[in-house]
Amino acid sequence: MTISNGHDVGGLSAVVPGFEFDEKTDLAQSPAWFLDGTHSVPPWTPLFGWFWINFCRHGMQYGAEKLSLPTVKGWDWRFKNGGGYLTLLLVKTEAEQKAREQRFREAIRPFVENYDTLWQSQLDEILARYEELKELDLDKASNIELLDNFEQTINVCRRMWEIHMYMMYGTFTAYILFENMCRNLLQIDDTHPLFHKLITGFDNKVLQVDKRIWEFSKQAEKLGLSEIVLKSEPKDIVRNIEKAPGGRDFMQGFRKFLNEDGWRMQRMSEMNMPTWIEDPTPPLTNMKQFIVKGGGFNLEEERAKLGREREEAEKEVLAKIAPEQKGWFTTLLRLAQKSGVFSEEHDHYLDLYMHALMRRSAVGIAKRLAAASTIASADDIFFIVPEEIRRVALAPEQFDLKPVAAARRAAWNEWCKTPNPPVILADGFDMNQAMAVLVKSNDPIALKVVVGSMPVVRPELKADLHGTCGSPGVAEGRARVIMSEDELAQVQPGEILVAATTSPSWTPVFSFIKGVVVDRGASLSHAAIVGREYGIPVLMNVFAGTQQIKTGQRIRIDANMGALFILDK
Repeated sequence: MTISNGHDVGGLSAVVPGFEFDEKTDLAQSPAWFLDGTHSVPPWTPLFGWFWINFCRHGMQYGAEKLSLPTVKGWDWRFKNGGGYLTLLLVKTEAEQKAREQRFREAIRPFVENYDTLWQSQLDEILARYEELKELDLDKASNIELLDNFEQTINVCRRMWEIHMYMMYGTFTAYILFENMCRNLLQIDDTHPLFHKLITGFDNKVLQVDKRIWEFSKQAEKLGLSEIVLKSEPKDIVRNIEKAPGGRDFMQGFRKFLNEDGWRMQRMSEMNMPTWIEDPTPPLTNMKQFIVKGGGFNLEEERAKLGREREEAEKEVLAKIAPEQKGWFTTLLRLAQKSGVFSEEHDHYLDLYMHALMRRSAVGIAKRLAAASTIASADDIFFIVPEEIRRVALAPEQFDLKPVAAARRAAWNEWCKTPNPPVILADGFDMNQAMAVLVKSNDPIALKVVVGSMPVVRPELKADLHGTCGSPGVAEGRARVIMSEDELAQVQPGEILVAATTSPSWTPVFSFIKGVVVDRGASLSHAAIVGREYGIPVLMNVFAGTQQIKTGQRIRIDANMGALFILDK
């Protein structure tokens, strides 16, 4: 079955027409294609892959052009076996770089002059578009209205990615410029503890949602519901709470909270699982973990401490900066400090929210298609793509997509068994050359979010694995290897989390673990940002952590040295 390369299989077309990876033509275009391990591991379902490849690609090129980034014109993307592969579109001549640099200086001014107003204006626009999508009652809508809502969802997704990448490129480019200044003037980069102190101790929407869940845990204790929660299996928490005195009122308040902030799924970059609104088990499990942990919301204390350390760090570094450079240094510092906040808030308002609405619209159509036997079950919708949905949505009883969905599901199951390679290189082109292209691009998303820097191997340390520092510190404890969000309830206090990557759904466990090890990550990825806010060490880009470490093994991580030691062998 050759679905991934675009060949037809019994009438089955490519998942993402025009953007399936083709070794011959694509390696001729670029000698290095990097797997987006942060978002496309495990492999995407076909419908989600269609959305991501089409519109993340568009958004990155839109953002780069709107800001006229001097060195890069965004990314090109390809789809391969459920994975997203990217390559950078470099500005090719020095003359064009200089011309773009002049335009960039003007385009970046709104970020420098009034970042908060700019971000709020973008939020206001996209949230208004979300509300329009939510107005339609999917169960009562006609087939025409359902398809129209789906087309509107596609358009809103496109606009979301434009806002996403315009804001991300603007904010993270300032972060890169600030790091360059720190490197030149202070001889530190964003792996240095002093740099980390300069950019931590800030609140954001994801942490606010976690605090709301913690507040519900305290309310449950006051109402005498905590024992019920602790004794319940995750799937039974709702039913058992509602049986108890005061339980229905408690759940009514909880559902009101979810209607505001529950437009998210456990996996940020997918749409094939229930939202919190559909199934509140994940946030209630988080609440259960807060009850087990007990005590206060320790992030409040930690943030106050980090705030004091940040103020001292600012005084320390500003004293070393020449007067004529202090103004621009301070301006870039303030923007760099927004990077962590934006990184988490865009997850909540853009990725998570939009993907929940994509699911909402798709599931509305899926119910009609399943009722008409166009597909075998509603979740087959994730294995067909918009071109096919458009073909059958208005008169579904006339069509049969069951063979298509079954073939794609079978292919996806195979993708999930065999990991995609982290990079695809042309013959004669090695990893060092590929990383040199990344550095040359100065692309902040590649360098600081998706790919990151490569570990420096230090043989003298005799470490079992090497990584890069996302948050400084040393920790020793039992490992807990988590391969998916469904397993987060297994994490116990005092353990060291080992994962491929993390996202906002993982944030609550950071409050009671000792440290984090991720196969992939960079300094503005979720694990690094949240680890710094909780003051726990994070070791990133170890690549094989989830393969070589087993749950229960005692490990020691030294994020400062970029080293991991397996103590139980």
